[in-house]
Amino acid sequence: MSPDNDRESAVEAEQTAFRGRETRGERAARRRAERAERSRAARNAQFGDPETGGTEAQAKEVCLRLLADRARSRSELADRLATRGFTPEVANRALDRLTEVGLIDDAAFAQQWVHSRHTYSGKGKKALAQELRRKGVAQEDAEEALSTITGDDEQSRATELVRRKLRSMPRELDREKTIRRLVGMLARRGYGSSTAYAVVKAELDNAGQDLDSSELD
Repeated sequence: MSPDNDRESAVEAEQTAFRGRETRGERAARRRAERAERSRAARNAQFGDPETGGTEAQAKEVCLRLLADRARSRSELADRLATRGFTPEVANRALDRLTEVGLIDDAAFAQQWVHSRHTYSGKGKKALAQELRRKGVAQEDAEEALSTITGDDEQSRATELVRRKLRSMPRELDREKTIRRLVGMLARRGYGSSTAYAVVKAELDNAGQDLDSSELD
């Protein structure tokens, strides 16, 4: 038997002897550490080692997985790659390639984001502008997307929100408190004060007229 084999046998024997002396708690801790190491190795093989970075192919794979979930801006993807440990050089090459083939398009992303958030979440232009800034969308792309929402669009959506909110508010609440609550609700959703006050006043006047008509009937 070679000296190397002798040393390997001696190490294995020592490890076996040590494990035989482990307490139950030590054995459980060792197994947890081994599972964590296997998990880390598998994660690094797929996404890159956070200490050494990963390859361009791995970076693109991460981006494709994120884009399969929902559309994202280039800045969002760059941030996620950084947290995964990819170097800026590798990340930029991957992002450039995905931009070239049209999978990253901040202008299209902004259009989609504005339409979805205004239509389904009732967000006003002020709130949408803030959201696009947080996602790293360039001002030019953001302004173009926001321009698709007209003043009439905002007024119509704000009216829908106020009418829905009014149905859940107590009728005995005085007018001034009702106005403050409704205007505050619209402000939190990103509507300007002039639009908010105009819509709230109009809807309260309509509600008052409807109430008067029902009492006369």
